[in-house]
Amino acid sequence: MTEFGYFLSCEEFGPADLVEQARMAEDAGFTSLWISDHYHPWNDAQGHSPFVWSVIGALSESCGLPVETAVTCPTVRIHPAVIAQAAATSQVMLDGRFRLGLGSGEALNEHILGDVWPPADVRLDMLEEAVEVIRKLFTGEEVTHRGPHYTVENARIYTLPDTPPPIDISAFGPKAADLASRIGDGFVTTTPDTDLVARFRARDPERPVLGSTKVCWGPSREEAVRTAHRLWPTEHLPGELNQVLPTPRHFEQASELVTPEIVGDAVACGPDPEEHARQLRAYVDAGFDRVHVGQIGPDQRGFFDFYAKEVLPLVRTDGGKDGGKDGGKDGDDRS
Repeated sequence: MTEFGYFLSCEEFGPADLVEQARMAEDAGFTSLWISDHYHPWNDAQGHSPFVWSVIGALSESCGLPVETAVTCPTVRIHPAVIAQAAATSQVMLDGRFRLGLGSGEALNEHILGDVWPPADVRLDMLEEAVEVIRKLFTGEEVTHRGPHYTVENARIYTLPDTPPPIDISAFGPKAADLASRIGDGFVTTTPDTDLVARFRARDPERPVLGSTKVCWGPSREEAVRTAHRLWPTEHLPGELNQVLPTPRHFEQASELVTPEIVGDAVACGPDPEEHARQLRAYVDAGFDRVHVGQIGPDQRGFFDFYAKEVLPLVRTDGGKDGGKDGGKDGDDRS
Protein backbone atom coordinates (compact mmCIF):
# COMPACT_ATOMS: atom_id res chain seq x y z
CA MET A 1 0.00 0.00 0.00
CA THR A 2 1.27 3.43 -0.89
CA GLU A 3 2.30 5.64 2.02
CA PHE A 4 2.02 9.42 2.03
CA GLY A 5 4.65 11.82 3.31
CA TYR A 6 5.13 15.57 3.30
CA PHE A 7 7.59 17.55 1.14
CA LEU A 8 9.42 20.35 2.95
CA SER A 9 10.36 23.03 0.43
CA CYS A 10 13.59 24.82 1.36
CA GLU A 11 13.03 27.14 -1.62
CA GLU A 12 9.79 28.54 -0.22
CA PHE A 13 10.20 28.50 3.57
CA GLY A 14 12.75 29.39 6.22
CA PRO A 15 14.10 26.89 8.75
CA ALA A 16 11.67 27.65 11.58
CA ASP A 17 8.68 27.26 9.26
CA LEU A 18 10.04 23.97 7.91
CA VAL A 19 10.43 22.56 11.42
CA GLU A 20 6.88 23.61 12.32
CA GLN A 21 5.55 22.04 9.11
CA ALA A 22 7.27 18.78 10.04
CA ARG A 23 5.46 18.77 13.37
CA MET A 24 2.13 19.50 11.68
CA ALA A 25 2.78 16.77 9.10
CA GLU A 26 3.36 14.20 11.82
CA ASP A 27 0.19 15.28 13.66
CA ALA A 28 -1.82 15.09 10.41
CA GLY A 29 -0.83 11.48 9.78
CA PHE A 30 1.87 11.83 7.14
CA THR A 31 4.46 9.10 7.61
CA SER A 32 7.72 10.60 6.30
CA LEU A 33 9.43 13.80 5.18
CA TRP A 34 11.26 14.85 2.05
CA ILE A 35 13.34 18.01 2.14
CA SER A 36 14.85 19.82 -0.84
CA ASP A 37 18.53 20.78 -1.01
CA HIS A 38 19.12 24.07 -2.83
CA TYR A 39 21.56 26.96 -2.74
CA HIS A 40 19.08 29.24 -4.58
CA PRO A 41 15.31 29.21 -4.85
CA TRP A 42 13.91 28.78 -8.35
CA ASN A 43 12.67 32.38 -8.36
CA ASP A 44 12.72 35.37 -6.04
CA ALA A 45 9.02 34.95 -5.20
CA GLN A 46 9.84 31.73 -3.34
CA GLY A 47 12.37 33.71 -1.34
CA HIS A 48 14.29 31.13 0.75
CA SER A 49 17.08 28.58 0.67
CA PRO A 50 18.34 27.49 4.11
CA PHE A 51 21.21 25.01 4.40
CA VAL A 52 19.51 21.64 4.39
CA TRP A 53 21.88 19.86 6.78
CA SER A 54 21.24 22.42 9.51
CA VAL A 55 17.49 21.98 9.09
CA ILE A 56 17.83 18.18 9.24
CA GLY A 57 19.56 18.55 12.60
CA ALA A 58 16.59 20.54 13.88
CA LEU A 59 14.14 18.01 12.44
CA SER A 60 15.85 15.21 14.34
CA GLU A 61 14.92 16.94 17.58
CA SER A 62 11.44 18.12 16.64
CA CYS A 63 9.58 15.10 15.28
CA GLY A 64 9.84 11.34 14.87
CA LEU A 65 9.33 10.98 11.13
CA PRO A 66 11.89 9.55 8.68
CA VAL A 67 13.67 12.22 6.60
CA GLU A 68 15.18 12.11 3.11
CA THR A 69 17.00 14.71 1.04
CA ALA A 70 15.17 15.17 -2.26
CA VAL A 71 17.58 15.57 -3.64
CA THR A 72 21.19 16.35 -2.83
CA CYS A 73 23.71 16.80 -5.64
CA PRO A 74 27.08 15.35 -4.49
CA THR A 75 29.12 16.29 -7.54
CA VAL A 76 30.08 19.96 -7.95
CA ARG A 77 29.09 22.36 -5.16
CA ILE A 78 29.86 19.88 -2.35
CA HIS A 79 32.39 17.06 -2.63
CA PRO A 80 30.97 13.55 -2.12
CA ALA A 81 33.31 12.96 0.83
CA VAL A 82 31.63 15.84 2.66
CA ILE A 83 28.16 14.61 1.72
CA ALA A 84 29.07 11.20 3.13
CA GLN A 85 29.96 12.74 6.50
CA ALA A 86 26.79 14.87 6.55
CA ALA A 87 24.61 11.86 5.70
CA ALA A 88 26.27 9.64 8.30
CA THR A 89 25.72 12.26 11.00
CA SER A 90 22.09 12.70 9.91
CA GLN A 91 21.51 8.97 10.16
CA VAL A 92 22.95 8.98 13.70
CA MET A 93 20.83 11.96 14.79
CA LEU A 94 17.67 10.47 13.29
CA ASP A 95 18.25 7.05 14.89
CA GLY A 96 18.34 5.28 11.54
CA ARG A 97 15.42 7.16 9.97
CA PHE A 98 17.43 8.95 7.25
CA ARG A 99 17.61 8.22 3.52
CA LEU A 100 20.08 9.98 1.24
CA GLY A 101 18.41 11.04 -1.99
CA LEU A 102 20.96 11.94 -4.67
CA GLY A 103 20.69 13.40 -8.15
CA SER A 104 22.79 14.98 -10.88
CA GLY A 105 21.65 18.49 -9.95
CA GLU A 106 20.99 21.81 -11.60
CA ALA A 107 23.25 24.65 -12.72
CA LEU A 108 21.07 26.92 -10.55
CA ASN A 109 22.76 25.53 -7.44
CA GLU A 110 25.95 23.91 -8.64
CA HIS A 111 27.65 26.61 -10.73
CA ILE A 112 28.08 29.07 -7.86
CA LEU A 113 31.80 28.35 -7.32
CA GLY A 114 32.59 29.06 -10.96
CA ASP A 115 32.99 25.44 -12.03
CA VAL A 116 31.97 24.42 -15.52
CA TRP A 117 28.48 22.90 -15.61
CA PRO A 118 29.01 19.58 -17.39
CA PRO A 119 26.73 18.02 -20.02
CA ALA A 120 24.20 15.42 -18.91
CA ASP A 121 26.24 12.31 -19.66
CA VAL A 122 29.22 13.66 -17.70
CA ARG A 123 26.96 14.58 -14.78
CA LEU A 124 25.69 11.01 -14.63
CA ASP A 125 29.26 9.66 -14.66
CA MET A 126 30.13 12.05 -11.84
CA LEU A 127 27.09 10.93 -9.86
CA GLU A 128 28.03 7.27 -10.23
CA GLU A 129 31.57 7.90 -9.01
CA ALA A 130 30.27 10.08 -6.16
CA VAL A 131 28.05 7.24 -4.95
CA GLU A 132 31.05 4.91 -5.06
CA VAL A 133 33.03 7.33 -2.87
CA ILE A 134 30.15 7.74 -0.41
CA ARG A 135 29.62 4.00 -0.02
CA LYS A 136 33.34 3.45 0.61
CA LEU A 137 33.29 6.07 3.36
CA PHE A 138 30.16 4.56 4.94
CA THR A 139 32.28 1.47 5.75
CA GLY A 140 34.26 3.42 8.35
CA GLU A 141 37.53 2.42 6.74
CA GLU A 142 40.21 4.89 5.72
CA VAL A 143 39.59 5.71 2.08
CA THR A 144 41.96 6.84 -0.64
CA HIS A 145 40.31 7.19 -4.03
CA ARG A 146 41.63 8.56 -7.28
CA GLY A 147 39.06 8.53 -10.02
CA PRO A 148 38.30 10.49 -13.18
CA HIS A 149 36.32 13.11 -11.27
CA TYR A 150 37.21 12.90 -7.55
CA THR A 151 40.24 12.46 -5.34
CA VAL A 152 39.98 11.39 -1.71
CA GLU A 153 43.08 10.98 0.44
CA ASN A 154 43.23 9.30 3.86
CA ALA A 155 39.59 10.10 4.64
CA ARG A 156 37.69 8.29 7.36
CA ILE A 157 34.30 8.97 8.92
CA TYR A 158 34.40 8.38 12.66
CA THR A 159 30.80 9.17 13.64
CA LEU A 160 28.97 6.35 11.91
CA PRO A 161 25.46 4.96 12.31
CA ASP A 162 24.85 1.28 13.01
CA THR A 163 23.41 0.98 9.50
CA PRO A 164 24.41 3.31 6.64
CA PRO A 165 21.55 5.34 5.18
CA PRO A 166 20.04 3.92 1.99
CA ILE A 167 21.01 5.84 -1.13
CA ASP A 168 18.14 6.61 -3.51
CA ILE A 169 18.86 7.93 -7.00
CA SER A 170 16.77 10.56 -8.78
CA ALA A 171 15.90 10.22 -12.46
CA PHE A 172 13.50 11.68 -15.03
CA GLY A 173 14.77 10.00 -18.18
CA PRO A 174 15.81 6.53 -19.36
CA LYS A 175 19.59 6.88 -18.97
CA ALA A 176 19.28 8.23 -15.45
CA ALA A 177 16.71 5.55 -14.58
CA ASP A 178 19.12 2.87 -15.78
CA LEU A 179 21.80 4.37 -13.54
CA ALA A 180 19.37 4.45 -10.62
CA SER A 181 18.54 0.79 -11.24
CA ARG A 182 22.24 -0.12 -11.28
CA ILE A 183 23.45 1.77 -8.19
CA GLY A 184 20.44 2.87 -6.13
CA ASP A 185 18.78 1.37 -3.07
CA GLY A 186 15.64 3.16 -4.23
CA PHE A 187 14.31 5.38 -7.00
CA VAL A 188 13.30 9.05 -6.65
CA THR A 189 11.17 10.88 -9.21
CA THR A 190 8.40 13.47 -9.34
CA THR A 191 6.29 12.15 -12.21
CA PRO A 192 4.12 9.00 -12.19
CA ASP A 193 5.87 7.54 -15.23
CA THR A 194 5.15 3.81 -15.31
CA ASP A 195 7.86 3.20 -17.93
CA LEU A 196 10.56 4.70 -15.71
CA VAL A 197 9.27 2.76 -12.70
CA ALA A 198 9.43 -0.48 -14.69
CA ARG A 199 12.90 0.40 -15.96
CA PHE A 200 14.16 0.93 -12.42
CA ARG A 201 12.54 -2.23 -11.07
CA ALA A 202 13.84 -4.45 -13.88
CA ARG A 203 16.85 -5.50 -11.79
CA ASP A 204 15.08 -5.79 -8.45
CA PRO A 205 11.31 -5.29 -8.14
CA GLU A 206 11.51 -5.05 -4.35
CA ARG A 207 13.39 -1.76 -4.15
CA PRO A 208 11.23 1.24 -3.24
CA VAL A 209 9.99 3.89 -5.67
CA LEU A 210 9.54 7.26 -3.97
CA GLY A 211 7.88 10.32 -5.42
CA SER A 212 6.54 13.78 -4.75
CA THR A 213 3.97 16.18 -6.08
CA LYS A 214 2.91 19.73 -5.30
CA VAL A 215 -0.63 20.95 -4.66
CA CYS A 216 -2.21 24.20 -3.57
CA TRP A 217 -5.10 23.86 -1.15
CA GLY A 218 -7.25 26.94 -0.54
CA PRO A 219 -10.91 27.88 -0.12
CA SER A 220 -10.93 29.44 -3.62
CA ARG A 221 -9.66 27.40 -6.54
CA GLU A 222 -9.01 30.52 -8.60
CA GLU A 223 -6.87 32.06 -5.87
CA ALA A 224 -5.02 28.78 -5.34
CA VAL A 225 -4.17 28.63 -9.05
CA ARG A 226 -2.84 32.19 -8.87
CA THR A 227 -0.70 31.26 -5.86
CA ALA A 228 0.70 28.15 -7.55
CA HIS A 229 1.42 30.12 -10.72
CA ARG A 230 3.16 32.91 -8.83
CA LEU A 231 5.37 30.63 -6.75
CA TRP A 232 6.00 27.49 -8.83
CA PRO A 233 5.70 28.13 -12.57
CA THR A 234 9.14 26.54 -12.89
CA GLU A 235 7.59 23.12 -12.31
CA HIS A 236 6.12 23.35 -15.80
CA LEU A 237 9.09 24.45 -17.89
CA PRO A 238 9.83 22.15 -20.82
CA GLY A 239 12.88 20.06 -21.60
CA GLU A 240 16.18 20.61 -19.81
CA LEU A 241 15.67 24.24 -18.80
CA ASN A 242 15.53 23.27 -15.13
CA GLN A 243 19.00 21.76 -15.40
CA VAL A 244 20.82 24.45 -17.37
CA LEU A 245 19.47 27.89 -16.40
CA PRO A 246 21.93 29.46 -13.93
CA THR A 247 20.00 32.01 -11.83
CA PRO A 248 16.54 32.70 -10.41
CA ARG A 249 16.36 35.66 -12.78
CA HIS A 250 16.69 33.36 -15.79
CA PHE A 251 13.96 31.11 -14.41
CA GLU A 252 11.69 34.12 -14.02
CA GLN A 253 12.28 35.01 -17.65
CA ALA A 254 11.59 31.47 -18.86
CA SER A 255 8.50 31.21 -16.66
CA GLU A 256 6.80 33.90 -18.72
CA LEU A 257 6.00 30.98 -21.04
CA VAL A 258 3.92 29.33 -18.29
CA THR A 259 0.33 30.53 -18.03
CA PRO A 260 -2.07 30.17 -15.09
CA GLU A 261 -4.11 27.81 -17.28
CA ILE A 262 -1.11 25.48 -17.64
CA VAL A 263 -0.66 25.43 -13.88
CA GLY A 264 -4.36 24.93 -13.20
CA ASP A 265 -4.47 21.98 -15.57
CA ALA A 266 -1.42 20.32 -14.00
CA VAL A 267 -1.77 20.98 -10.27
CA ALA A 268 -4.55 20.11 -7.84
CA CYS A 269 -5.73 23.50 -6.59
CA GLY A 270 -8.54 24.59 -4.29
CA PRO A 271 -10.91 22.86 -1.86
CA ASP A 272 -12.18 19.80 -3.77
CA PRO A 273 -10.79 16.66 -2.06
CA GLU A 274 -11.48 14.51 -5.11
CA GLU A 275 -9.26 16.72 -7.29
CA HIS A 276 -6.40 16.28 -4.83
CA ALA A 277 -7.06 12.55 -4.54
CA ARG A 278 -6.93 12.13 -8.32
CA GLN A 279 -3.47 13.68 -8.41
CA LEU A 280 -2.21 11.24 -5.76
CA ARG A 281 -3.86 8.23 -7.37
CA ALA A 282 -1.71 8.67 -10.45
CA TYR A 283 1.28 7.75 -8.30
CA VAL A 284 -0.53 4.92 -6.56
CA ASP A 285 -1.51 3.45 -9.91
CA ALA A 286 2.06 3.79 -11.22
CA GLY A 287 3.31 1.60 -8.38
CA PHE A 288 4.93 4.13 -6.05
CA ASP A 289 5.67 2.97 -2.52
CA ARG A 290 5.62 6.47 -1.05
CA VAL A 291 4.43 9.86 -2.28
CA HIS A 292 5.33 13.17 -0.64
CA VAL A 293 2.88 16.03 -1.01
CA GLY A 294 4.03 19.66 -0.86
CA GLN A 295 1.61 22.48 -0.19
CA ILE A 296 2.31 25.64 -2.19
CA GLY A 297 1.76 28.90 -0.34
CA PRO A 298 1.46 30.10 3.25
CA ASP A 299 -1.71 28.36 4.45
CA GLN A 300 -0.03 25.26 5.79
CA ARG A 301 -2.42 24.75 8.71
CA GLY A 302 -5.45 24.73 6.43
CA PHE A 303 -3.71 22.26 4.13
CA PHE A 304 -2.86 19.82 6.91
CA ASP A 305 -6.39 19.93 8.33
CA PHE A 306 -7.84 19.39 4.85
CA TYR A 307 -5.58 16.46 4.01
CA ALA A 308 -5.97 14.79 7.40
CA LYS A 309 -9.76 14.94 7.31
CA GLU A 310 -10.65 14.74 3.61
CA VAL A 311 -7.86 13.63 1.27
CA LEU A 312 -5.69 11.04 3.01
CA PRO A 313 -8.72 8.94 4.04
CA LEU A 314 -9.80 8.83 0.37
CA VAL A 315 -6.47 7.68 -1.06
CA ARG A 316 -5.72 5.27 1.76
CA THR A 317 -8.95 3.37 1.32
CA ASP A 318 -9.69 3.39 -2.40
CA GLY A 319 -6.55 1.55 -3.56
CA GLY A 320 -5.91 4.05 -6.35
CA LYS A 321 -7.97 4.59 -9.46
CA ASP A 322 -8.33 6.77 -12.49
CA GLY A 323 -4.91 8.44 -12.48
CA GLY A 324 -4.84 12.18 -12.73
CA LYS A 325 -2.66 15.23 -12.65
CA ASP A 326 0.97 14.30 -12.48
CA GLY A 327 2.44 17.09 -10.43
CA GLY A 328 5.53 18.48 -12.06
CA LYS A 329 9.29 18.43 -12.28
CA ASP A 330 11.78 18.88 -9.53
CA GLY A 331 14.76 19.78 -11.63
CA ASP A 332 17.08 16.89 -12.41
CA ASP A 333 18.55 15.09 -15.38
CA ARG A 334 16.05 14.03 -18.04
CA SER A 335 18.52 11.85 -19.95
